[in-house]
Amino acid sequence: MSSSVWSIAISLPFLHLLLVGAGGFAGAIMRYLGSVALPAYRGLPSGTLVVNVIGSLILSVMVFSNTGGNLVYLVNIGALGSFTTFSTFSYESFRLLESGENRLFAANISLNIGACMGAVYVGKVLVGL
Repeated sequence: MSSSVWSIAISLPFLHLLLVGAGGFAGAIMRYLGSVALPAYRGLPSGTLVVNVIGSLILSVMVFSNTGGNLVYLVNIGALGSFTTFSTFSYESFRLLESGENRLFAANISLNIGACMGAVYVGKVLVGL
């Protein structure tokens, strides 16, 4: 690590680092369990889709309700940062394209983006009730 990264880490309150780590630990486990529980559906990687939609909904509720303080570190950054996964979505989409599954590729991208944006909207509406 560069010295600037270390100086940033040292200057952060230790509690924030612990909360991000604890949230990340929990989020990663939930992510794994979601992937195991939701196998591909007709070739579509449904586990990734479901965790990304759930994560988008929870994050939008947290943000639109102005949740602050330590919950931001624990939930928004830690748990949801490791629970949702753009890298897996990208990899799975690439593999579908690479294997010639053009319709599944398009469906995966459309569903992930559309459903996650929809979940953000639903979260905003829920907070406004």
